Amino acid sequence: MNTAITTIPLSTLGIGSACQIVSLNLHGLLRRRILDLGMVPGTSVQCIRKSPAGDPVAYMVRDTLIALRSEDASQIHVNPM
Repeated sequence: MNTAITTIPLSTLGIGSACQIVSLNLHGLLRRRILDLGMVPGTSVQCIRKSPAGDPVAYMVRDTLIALRSEDASQIHVNPM
């Protein structure tokens, strides 16, 4: 039996769904900013709402609402809850 946990990009999370951050594939200033916002491995994240155009998406992270572009969110890998 395969017990490996499959990660998905944060950008594929549906509205109202929750997940836990596994890894960030970001570099430079964007990586530093995301880490400063509290999006570190092990943190729980919930997708709250998408803009009418679908980009950006609002996520609840540590009682703070954060909007991320899909391009950036696709570089954050999570385990759905």
